[in-house]
Amino acid sequence: MKTNLMWFRRDLRLRDNPALLAAAGQGGLGDGTADVVPLFVVDPALWEPSGATRRAYLVASLAALNGRIGGDGLLLRRGDPAVEVVAAARAAKASTVYAAADFGPYGTARDERVAAALAKHDIAFERVGSPYAVAPGRVLNGSGEPYKVYSPFSRAWREHGWRPPAAAPRGVGWIHPLKSHALPRAPIPEGMTLPAAGEDAALRRWRAFRDGPLADYADARNRPDLAGTSQLSTALKFGELHPRTLLADLDPDRHEVFVKELAWREFYADVLFHRPESAREYLRAEYARMRYATPGEDFEAWCAGRTGFPFVDAGMRQLQAEGWVHNRVRMVVASFLVKDLHIEWQHGARHFMHWLRDGDLASNQHGWQWVAGSGTDAAPYFRVFNPVSQGLKFDPDGAYVRRYVPELAHLDGKAAHTPWEVLDGCAHGYPERILDHAEERAEALARLSEISRAR
Repeated sequence: MKTNLMWFRRDLRLRDNPALLAAAGQGGLGDGTADVVPLFVVDPALWEPSGATRRAYLVASLAALNGRIGGDGLLLRRGDPAVEVVAAARAAKASTVYAAADFGPYGTARDERVAAALAKHDIAFERVGSPYAVAPGRVLNGSGEPYKVYSPFSRAWREHGWRPPAAAPRGVGWIHPLKSHALPRAPIPEGMTLPAAGEDAALRRWRAFRDGPLADYADARNRPDLAGTSQLSTALKFGELHPRTLLADLDPDRHEVFVKELAWREFYADVLFHRPESAREYLRAEYARMRYATPGEDFEAWCAGRTGFPFVDAGMRQLQAEGWVHNRVRMVVASFLVKDLHIEWQHGARHFMHWLRDGDLASNQHGWQWVAGSGTDAAPYFRVFNPVSQGLKFDPDGAYVRRYVPELAHLDGKAAHTPWEVLDGCAHGYPERILDHAEERAEALARLSEISRAR
């Protein structure tokens, strides 16, 4: 029987996986039944820069996939994919290697290297499907150019549409031509709690959200004190679920707000695809000329959640406690770093990528650039989030702050957002404010004016 190799990357699932169906010769995507080598390569170029949170979650997700495959489970190799994929394919006498397309800067270059290495041995490399409902590069404006602003992209993305979820594979014959390497050691950071990993856990989480909080998502999504979001960003990052699976369960009108959030993820992937340098550099180059501060003690206070602004500190402590932060809070803490502390967005983006379990290069970097004013925001830098009023509006009873800042647990209601107004507000070790927000907002706008005049 013919043998193919399925190279798992950002698609750690069996359901709704077109590349796997093609490898198995099922669903009209292959040319007949085939045995499949299920391979994952721990690539040092990706593993080494990853933070401990993402490493720990990846190892747990791989263990879950290993259990779902059955038999000898997943063939795991550690090393350069251009070496390990070729070695596994040759050992199995595989005719074709299948994988979902990768549109990231590193993934694109890596896949070209692997394809060239396979071709030397007359082994084909077929990329089938992608981690997105609509692959980056597909949605273009009337002039054939990529969109630079979210709203028109979102409309065009929705009009483009997407395929329905693919069927689950049936009776796959898994084979293992090489010995698996051991999973790398990846302990969960001390004091952190991670959710259950794997395809089944992600599906349970989606169904629970779909059948409950989704109905109130439009109103509750901005409230970090409520369980109003799906928290599926990690499952989407690792491909434990495909966005198509979610979209198939959604009514595009009744669930419009949630659909738009999925569109944001795809928009940022599209922006990074067309502008790969924007993972490190300013999308709007003029913002590189702004005066910025050198990270020092204030930056360390921000990282540790000790700025004296409770809503900011709660978010930074949630990051280290869960490897995840509510999106509304991500915007507030990012604004505080860039526009109150005047520190370049790359420092914050790097800190987030170190701690986040859902650390996705496109979403993280361009989310930071959006807040910093140097990205795709149509109304950029002059939006400065007030860390106090944001807390009062979106955490009105102070429950979110008290959950992550125990020094303020003795304060009732909204007083948790303004402990300096209460006699014993900072009596339990909570720090004084490290800056005056009104003054720093004025300073941020003055710095914007400087580069605006220089254009």
